[in-house]
Amino acid sequence: MSIERHEIEKLATLSRIAINEDTISQMSQRLGSVLELVDQLQAVDTKGVEAMSHPLQAIQRLREDEVSEVNQREAFQAIAPDTEDGLFLVPKVIE
Repeated sequence: MSIERHEIEKLATLSRIAINEDTISQMSQRLGSVLELVDQLQAVDTKGVEAMSHPLQAIQRLREDEVSEVNQREAFQAIAPDTEDGLFLVPKVIE
C-alpha cells in the first residue's frame, strides 16, 4: 500500500512536525511498509483464539500490606494554610 505525497504533507501538518522535501519519499515508503504489515496482521484468522489480558499467564506475588511509616498527618496539617476535620482545604479552581 502506498501513501501519496499530499497525505504525508497533511499528516505532517496535523502532527505539527516538519518534513524536508528529501525525506517525503522515504517516509512514504516507511509508512507504506507499516500499513502492509497491518494488512498482514488483519488477514490472520483469529476465530477461536481466546483473548489474553497479558501474554504471560503469571500470577503476581503480592506482599503483605504493612504500615512502615509513622502517621504524621497532624504535623503536615499544622503547616498547611487551611484544614478542616483532618482534611486539607484547597481553593476552588474549576467553576
